[in-house]
This record gives sequence, C-alpha cells and structure tokens, in this order.
Amino acid sequence: MLATALSTLIVLILLSLPVAAVMGVLGLILAELYSPMPLVRTLGDIAWSTSTNGLLVAIPMFVLLGEILLRTGVSSRMYMALSHWLGWLPGGLMHSNIGTSAMFAATSGSSVATAATVGTVALPEVPVYGYNERLFLGTLAAGGTLGILIPPSINMIIFAVMTNTSLPKLYLAGILPGLVLAGLFMALIAAACVINPKWGGKRIVTTWRSRLGSLPNLLPPAAIFAVVVGSIYAGFATPTEAAALGVIAALILAALFRALSIPVLLAAFEGTMRTTAMILLIVIAAYFLNLVFSAIGLADAMESFISTLGLGPYQTILVIAGFYIILGCFMETLSMMIATVPIVTPIVVSLGFDPVWFGIILMLLLETALVTPPIGLNLFVVQSIRPARGSMNDVMVGTMPFVGVMLLMIGLVIAFPSIALWLPEMAR
Repeated sequence: MLATALSTLIVLILLSLPVAAVMGVLGLILAELYSPMPLVRTLGDIAWSTSTNGLLVAIPMFVLLGEILLRTGVSSRMYMALSHWLGWLPGGLMHSNIGTSAMFAATSGSSVATAATVGTVALPEVPVYGYNERLFLGTLAAGGTLGILIPPSINMIIFAVMTNTSLPKLYLAGILPGLVLAGLFMALIAAACVINPKWGGKRIVTTWRSRLGSLPNLLPPAAIFAVVVGSIYAGFATPTEAAALGVIAALILAALFRALSIPVLLAAFEGTMRTTAMILLIVIAAYFLNLVFSAIGLADAMESFISTLGLGPYQTILVIAGFYIILGCFMETLSMMIATVPIVTPIVVSLGFDPVWFGIILMLLLETALVTPPIGLNLFVVQSIRPARGSMNDVMVGTMPFVGVMLLMIGLVIAFPSIALWLPEMAR
C-alpha cells in the first residue's frame, strides 16, 4: 500500500498536474483500490465543512492585507526607510532585504508575497550599487521565507486547524525563531562581505537626519502587527477577527498615504480571490486525501513502519526532518504540509514532543523547501521579477549559503526547544 501510494504520487507529479489535482486524483485512486466504501461521496461534505471553517476565513483576510500593502506603496517606503538604518552594515541594502522581509512577513503571512514584494523594490538597486548579484538574489529568496515563520502566518493557521493546536501559541512561538533566523541571515551577509568586500558594493552614506526622517515610514507595518497580534493576546479578538482588523488598519493607512483608489482595491480583490481559491482548493483536496489515508489504514501503516525502525525520539525527529528536506525538493510546500501533517504529527506527539514546538520545526522545514531546487517556489518568484533575466542558476547558487543557515536554525530549535517555547510559556 505504501509503495503504491508513493509511486502513484511520483507519477502524478511528473505529469506536471496542478497540486490540488495530484492530491485529489491520488485520493480517488487509493480509495478505488483499497477502500470497501465509496469515499468519493464524502467530497461534497468535505468541501463544505472545509470552506466554512471559521479559522480558515483568516486566510483571505491576510492575503488581502498583503495585497493592499503591496499595491499602495507601503512596502517600498518601508524598504527605503530601512536602507537608512541598515545600509551602513557590510552588505548594504542586502541587510535591508532581510529587514524588510521580516517586517513585511509580520503583516502579510505569505512567503511568496514577501519575496515578490521586496524583490520588486530591491532588484533595481543591484547595478546602481554594484552588489554581487547572486548573493543579492539569495537574500531575497531566503528573506521571503520568513513570511511563514513570523506571525501572522497562513501556514500556521492551516497547521493549527489540522492538528487542533492553539494558533495564538503558535504565533508566539514563531516570533523568537523568526528574529533569530533573520539575525543569522544578516550575520552571514556581513561575514561574506567582510571576507570579500567587492560583494558588498558601494557604501551607502546617510545622516541621522535622514534616519529620523524615515521613521514614519516604519510605523505602518509596526502598527498593523500591533493591531493583528496585539488584539489576539489582549483577548480582544479571535485570530479571524484580528485578520479583519488588520485589513481595516491597512485600508486606513492606505487612505492616509493617499494611495487608496477604486483600481487599487479591485486589483487587491482580484489578487486575493486568485490566491485564496488556489489555497482552499489544495486544502479541500488534501482533506479528502487524508480521509482516504485514514480509511484505508495508510496512516497507521506509516506509524507502524516508523515504530519498527527502533529509533529514539530525537532520532525519529531527525528522520522526519530529513524526509521533509528531501520531499521539499520535489513538492510545493503548502501541499506537502497538508498532505503529511495528519500522518506525521500524531507520531511526533506520541513521542512526547510539544505540538507547538513541532509546528515551528515544520515551518522551518517548509522555509527550507521554499528555496531548495528544483521546486523551491521562492527561487522561481525571484527569477521571475529580475529586470534583466539571467540564469536560474544565479538564484540557486546565491541561496545555498542561506539554506545552510536554515538547517543550522532547525538544529538549534531541536537542541534547544526553549527558543520556540519560551514566549508561549511566559504567556501562560
């Protein structure tokens, strides 16, 4: 059964079918082969119950929030402001790439949106300052991954729904690892540009007057983060309500910047509908596939297989991490998470690990999958927005050092769980 499922999945992926179709067709094939019941009749109920889940309503809200910030120019003003504060470091604007990604991640919840937004603003500066293009591209692809770790995160919402884990605790748990990872990225950039100063381009010269004058442009993302995350922990709003409050705050800020118009709203609504439809179709197909896995006993078979390996708890975690790293080279991250979480999470919890801690480990593994070839989505996003198209190898080579930093971060969170669990425990 395991061999049939895996071989069928590989064939469907090689046929280049859409992700939702891959999971849906795989579910139908396995149900037909191994289930004594007509599981296809559950599709209507699964689609309805999934689409009306209250927590999942937060997804289109956060997508819309990111669209508004992107289309009203808030992100470009934020980038230029950070360039005054971080541009003096070895590596110049490459530090602004990471800093802006971290701040935008705290409002958008999407890694792809983060990479695309920051990349659109930053890439024209490469020839102006003479940066090493490969390293610069790597900072954009890697910085964009922070979108699924620093709250609010769409992937965390889906993980919370699928595992009945507290979303507020997940959000708290993601803050410190996200900041540490951003700091490690910046340390890597500084070290690389100290070793080879030519990679850092021309030095950016600024004044304290310019820095202080740029502060108002850093307030919008900070204000939205305070509204969204603060309203949750103040007990004022649920995560879904907090997402709606974030949209309202973004609209108010866009109006204050005189950037709000009917064409901007229509473009934001269209982008939101496209992205939400894609995400929910994947979620519905994955829920059906997970039902099939449970009905035919595939999930139990997987758990039994892992238990027969005779590994200790941390050895099992390392095997699971290796599994995700390999799978991430060939599968899109959202579908990979949805397809595997219902199988893997019970195994992890049965070993005595905290599901919140595992959620952060999983987000870090998904981040790594976003930048590992050949399917790393952020690699394609950054390549697609390059003003002068070069080889895709440039993006891949530039991102590899950051993949090493992500693996280091995964090891740190496994070795020191308090990195993820300290803030949730403090909030009890």
